[in-house]
Amino acid sequence: MKILKTLGPLCLFLLVAFVFVAPIGPLPGILIGGTPSEVPDSWGESSAIHEITLEVPGPLPRVVIIWFVQSEGDLYIVGSRGSGWVSMLGEGGPVRMRMEDKTYSLNATWLETGWELAMEAYVVKYRPDYPEIIDGFPSQKDAAESMSVFRLSRQ
Repeated sequence: MKILKTLGPLCLFLLVAFVFVAPIGPLPGILIGGTPSEVPDSWGESSAIHEITLEVPGPLPRVVIIWFVQSEGDLYIVGSRGSGWVSMLGEGGPVRMRMEDKTYSLNATWLETGWELAMEAYVVKYRPDYPEIIDGFPSQKDAAESMSVFRLSRQ
């Protein structure tokens, strides 16, 4: 009984901490953090930033750390159609994005066409640092069936 009294609160604490944790690696979280900020007119130079944190709203928001790319002034994100955040986002909708310490309210729009340039920009940006991962990307033909590309823009 003494063990239960000791382990009970400890297990409860660990469960609460786990539920309210920010995303870690491939595990999604529910807290995005950052300072709410106005969306800038221009994103400036972002090639040195490799990851953003993205929050997809829902009854239990999904927060993931993902790669992004800037192409022709717009930001793009790519995800596997089987991933939880892509399924929640569907064809697009409101999202929050944290870049460094600032959090922005944006709209994600699924690109049914014209997504190839964003995928090419991904390859150019990430191949130097992550060649094994980029080499594992599907061909453009296969990507059309298995990947979703979203443009992030002002709401």
